[in-house]
Amino acid sequence: MCGIIGYVGDKQIVPVILEGLKRLEYRGYDSAGIAVVDDGGKLEIRRAAGKLRNLEETIRLHPMDGSFGIGHTRWATHGRPTEENAHPHRDCSGQLVVVHNGIIENYLPIKKSLQQQDHRFVTETDTEVIAHLIEQYRREGMELEEAVRAAARDLQGIFALAILSADTADTIIAVRQGPPVVIGVGNNEYFVASDVPAVLYHTRDVFFLGDGEMAVLTRQGVRVTDFQGNPVTPSLQRITWDPIMAEKGGFKHFMLKEIYEQPRAVRDTVKDRLSLETGRVYLDELDISEEEFRQLRELMIVACGTSYHAALVGKYMIEDIARLPVYVEYASEFRYRSPLIGDHTLVLAISQSGETADTLAAVRGALERGARVMGICNVQGSTLTREVHGTIYTHAGPEIGVASTKTFTTQLAALYLLAVYLADIRGVIDRQRSRELLQHLQELPIKLEAVLGSDDHMDELAREFFRCHDALYLGRGVNYPIALEGALKLKEISYIHAEGYPAGEMKHGPNALIDEELPVVVVNPYDPQSPASRIRYEKTLSNMVEVKARDGVVIAVVNEGDREAREIADHLIEIPQTTEWLSPILSIIPLQLLAYHIGVRRGCDVDQPRNLAKSVTVE
Repeated sequence: MCGIIGYVGDKQIVPVILEGLKRLEYRGYDSAGIAVVDDGGKLEIRRAAGKLRNLEETIRLHPMDGSFGIGHTRWATHGRPTEENAHPHRDCSGQLVVVHNGIIENYLPIKKSLQQQDHRFVTETDTEVIAHLIEQYRREGMELEEAVRAAARDLQGIFALAILSADTADTIIAVRQGPPVVIGVGNNEYFVASDVPAVLYHTRDVFFLGDGEMAVLTRQGVRVTDFQGNPVTPSLQRITWDPIMAEKGGFKHFMLKEIYEQPRAVRDTVKDRLSLETGRVYLDELDISEEEFRQLRELMIVACGTSYHAALVGKYMIEDIARLPVYVEYASEFRYRSPLIGDHTLVLAISQSGETADTLAAVRGALERGARVMGICNVQGSTLTREVHGTIYTHAGPEIGVASTKTFTTQLAALYLLAVYLADIRGVIDRQRSRELLQHLQELPIKLEAVLGSDDHMDELAREFFRCHDALYLGRGVNYPIALEGALKLKEISYIHAEGYPAGEMKHGPNALIDEELPVVVVNPYDPQSPASRIRYEKTLSNMVEVKARDGVVIAVVNEGDREAREIADHLIEIPQTTEWLSPILSIIPLQLLAYHIGVRRGCDVDQPRNLAKSVTVE
């Protein structure tokens, strides 16, 4: 996610903002910018594509200073990662600038309306629309604060904003609807930021804006209101993190930090690889021709551990969307037999590190048999990526925690891209259907942000179940691999024995384990647009009833507002509705959080579980 920093106070402003941006680098970015207003009321902007050192060099060549200002690190969503598209963005007057974290869903109709009122746009971004919308309200006679509030009510989507205007001295306005906004309160100085580490070296007194709230920062203090103008009293907190915790982005453990990075990681994996306009997926990294993809008769996926569970989800995606038979095998088993690999078989190896010994051995065996082999991997230059005929990189960023979290969800995103790509190349879907599938993927990071809001609920469930000795995870269809992965996370992190089963297999043995001490996690969201998905949902509801009849405790992962499941389950975990093939990415997030909080409550080292390594480079 993007990083925002703003400052009003007596310190030298450019060093404060650049330091804050450096503290936010862990969030990932592809461009950066800064805007300051000098003592004479002149607004100056410096921007650069790439890393912060490029922005620093631009400022060295063209110095700037001021009394208040804002800065930004951007990951491209709307518009390429160029200097032109980097934040801050200004209005037509050149007096007002905005930095933005999030996505404005209705920016196109707003843009068209503003263009009819003589607004001139110079970038491809959704953010520029915000600056012009505020300017339009000011043209109609509103003061800056009132205009920002009116614009915020017009926007749809998720957004964290920092705004300043050269004609309103020593004032920064911060707005939140979705992504976090932190307000730092110092000694006659005030900060706005995306995360605490950006301000921690200046003040430990902070408060967090709530959704639908706006803060006005001046040298005299901070005022908070809602979007209607009603005053809000913030709750000031004293941050006591040590420096190591600050390096973890303010999170207690790397695992939790990486769970929270998943919206950004998924967005980075899919960006620049799809076009909603053409309805096409672009996988330029693959040294496999479109004609070879057309001639495929089967896909064989090899992987280990969490990557194997991603492969199982990929099987459902690819077979349904691309209508291509898919076989999934443990790499550790594949390497010790003589698989039937034909001329029209493609082998796909999935590995976070690209160094997993069993997966590499499976790849080499396939290559020896003359197969075309591709990879899905997170580490550029790893052994896997050097040996296969092209790789889809997941761009999850460094994953320090041993238990894979953001790696898993980005692998699923990559597999979904591959499914749509194959379907298009093989001519089994039309352009409209392709656009619909890609639109769902484009919207996914916003929904992931919403799912992360269940963290407190997962902590409450952990408090109730952290003393259990066993757990069952059930799922049907594409939800079955998520049951496997949810159980694996609980085993890895908390050392509780947990097993994942297909829901229909309960009668074939696992029912014998159910009693009042056994929590049973049922993964059962469904796609209302899919009759088959609804049937699987109803069958799994019956399995939930069976568990309750045997005094089991049911924890159900379901769509928001699911009344049928609410009547059966003891506890509900609700996720936003999406297409059937993307729901696994949403479903796994609360299960990762549940495993994390249970592990913490049991006193386990959740970043480095016993007996496990991040990359399994030996058999």
